Amino acid sequence: MDVRVICPGSALALTGRLGAATVADARAALSEAADSGSGDLYVDLHGVELVDATGLGLLVGTHRRADRLGRRLVLQRVPERIERLLLATRLHRVLVVDRAAADVSVELDHPISA
Repeated sequence: MDVRVICPGSALALTGRLGAATVADARAALSEAADSGSGDLYVDLHGVELVDATGLGLLVGTHRRADRLGRRLVLQRVPERIERLLLATRLHRVLVVDRAAADVSVELDHPISA
């Protein structure tokens, strides 16, 4: 799992597999971003290959943490297979997916490797 900070406290991009073996590093980065910023917290999932139950738990936990801080977790560039998973688990009703950002590319400048 590779976590890249696009804008500290506001935007991150995840790449790789978001599962039990990799969720700790992603959790640390998402928690830090949620705690240190303001406004919406954007997470680009374009490079995520796989999300398991632990990864879904991380997204829901980050959503709740952001909500307690008066923020929103906004998922961007969500791959179709992950969007189907959100639909199947009904998490599309809880998590915000920004479909307008599907064609926007981002410049990644602060890598944090896991």
